[in-house]
Amino acid sequence: MAKIEKIELRMVDLVPKVKRTDAIQSFVSQETPIVTITDADGAVGTGYSYTIGTGGSSVMRLLADHLAPRLIGRDADTIEAIWHELEFATHATTIGAITAIALAAIDTALWDLRAKKQNLPLWKLAGGAKDRCPLYTTEGGWLHIETEALVEDALAAKAKGFRGSKVKIGKPHGSEDLARLTAVRQAVGSSYEIMTDCNQRFSVDEAIRRAERLRDLDLAWIEEPLPADDIDGHVRLSNATSTPIAIGESLYSIRHFREYMQKGGCSIVQVDVGRIGGITPWLKVAHAAEAFDIPVCPHFLMELHVSLTCAVQNGRYVEYIPQLDELTAKKMRIENGHALAPDEPGIGIDWDWDAVKAKSIAEFTTDIKK
Repeated sequence: MAKIEKIELRMVDLVPKVKRTDAIQSFVSQETPIVTITDADGAVGTGYSYTIGTGGSSVMRLLADHLAPRLIGRDADTIEAIWHELEFATHATTIGAITAIALAAIDTALWDLRAKKQNLPLWKLAGGAKDRCPLYTTEGGWLHIETEALVEDALAAKAKGFRGSKVKIGKPHGSEDLARLTAVRQAVGSSYEIMTDCNQRFSVDEAIRRAERLRDLDLAWIEEPLPADDIDGHVRLSNATSTPIAIGESLYSIRHFREYMQKGGCSIVQVDVGRIGGITPWLKVAHAAEAFDIPVCPHFLMELHVSLTCAVQNGRYVEYIPQLDELTAKKMRIENGHALAPDEPGIGIDWDWDAVKAKSIAEFTTDIKK
């Protein structure tokens, strides 16, 4: 048993490499909390999470003032016990994004530490279902991008072996979305997947109407068509269309996923390790989805989700959105349109610590020691 002796907290604010817009917002900043845990043996684990531009300072205060100090002296390998203790310690603020993002950074660091001490890559430690997973790309499908550019990006991705492209929808009139998606379908053919993402833009009636309008395009899924807390609305929509409905990036509890699956409100689960609160609850959601014969296609965080998607039997796709290139020495490996699971022990992210330290915001850089 090696007890935790030190926790280092940092936050890096990254500017996306491309302009990212959807039906309700622009993604202009990625606040990235980073937690490094050192145990009495000198072993080190690093975890992280993210925001899309707001809340980072609150996450860091929650970590520094309330969560990280509780780790000192704990057995680093008791991950399940630690996760539940920290969740209960914050029960007055759960369930929500700030708490989940903070928990995720700690939990991921603990899994990284465990995997390194056992000399195993995360994907094997967490299940070892497969060593690679197909990719689809989102980077060329943002809402502001003109139709011609959407088509060019999808064709380029297909040529690289990617299995699909995601296109944001939610233009003022459904005919605009239909025209854009029709152009992509005609260019890429019937065998290439087209995913769509509404970013919670529609009412139930409008979502049903648009799903019907897009039916003949044989979409892989319609993602987040309604507000994430409208489970009954998603059930209505799922019953009204044969197109798969995807949910998950805006859910923060395993119980929320349970309700969606039990009620038939989704057919794709997009559980996000940074939003659900870490690897510990992520795996529970993925295994629950398998019991419902539902595939897992996680949202964002490709550098981490490649390992988790490969860990579970029902992991179907990894979403290609480069996130950590400025902070890592090596990129995620891609071969013939597949993301390859890392071979290195741990979560498989090779941090460039000089770059991390150079980009860290001094106000949120904290060491908590025994």
